[in-house]
Amino acid sequence: MLFPDVHSAASLTVSPDRAQHFTSDSVSLTCEGNLTEWRVRKFSEDGRLSDCRRMTGSTCNIKTSKSDTGVYWCESGSGEFSSAVNITVQNDGNGPILVSPVHPVTEGASVSLSCSLRTQKILSNVFFYHNDKLIQNDTRGELKISAVSKSDEGFYKCQYSGRESAQSWMSVKVTVSGADSSSSPVWLMVGLVCGVSLIIILLLLLYRCRQSKYSCFTRSIQSESHSPGSSTNHGVNQDETHVYDSPQHGTADVYESVTQVKNRNGEHDTPEQSAVYYNEDGTHRYRGVSEGYSF
Repeated sequence: MLFPDVHSAASLTVSPDRAQHFTSDSVSLTCEGNLTEWRVRKFSEDGRLSDCRRMTGSTCNIKTSKSDTGVYWCESGSGEFSSAVNITVQNDGNGPILVSPVHPVTEGASVSLSCSLRTQKILSNVFFYHNDKLIQNDTRGELKISAVSKSDEGFYKCQYSGRESAQSWMSVKVTVSGADSSSSPVWLMVGLVCGVSLIIILLLLLYRCRQSKYSCFTRSIQSESHSPGSSTNHGVNQDETHVYDSPQHGTADVYESVTQVKNRNGEHDTPEQSAVYYNEDGTHRYRGVSEGYSF
């Protein structure tokens, strides 16, 4: 029966500190944390939920029997709860128990598993199993793992003189190293700053580009307005000769515009004196007719 390990301000300690116990053992389960109104709760093998009946402060004291096998955890009056632990009671008074940690083992730490009878710890000729697979069958009485990894997680049991213990689950807790955990926020901030800086640079470049295009456009207009050709076409010069534009269709004797022309004496002729007339078909008709003549 397994419950996931959770991170909480509360914790549950078991004494003796092992997952398996013999019948009639005295076991205490103590709740620790800056909370009040503690109670120890149990989820039994038959699916029943119950509270410890003998609480002294924040400690539950039990005299073990087979019915005490189950999952235990602490719960405060405000609803906070600790990680759960598995407790197994060996019903066979003559059989061995596996001595294994009740709490998860941190990855990379060392751990020792052993086999024990009610009266003594077994020192030799013990078989150890991991997930029902024999992993050690020599004369040693302990199974030592110098650096626990996630692959070591699973069910363990021991065998001595043909008798097997109950199996218990050993959980392995994977933690992030201090260097990795401290560098992650740093890299996050660096990425954020770089991203914001890149956006600002792109916006500035876009602004400069638009300003540059506007400046070029303005200079082009100013250049055209001040060019010599433009002055000749649009300005009025005393030495310039103004002529008529092409005749307009639809009338016999019309012209579009009149400009003044200097005569030989340097005086300006009147429009009537300097007029150039065209026929309807656009051919030249008269020029320089003085006022008073008929046409």
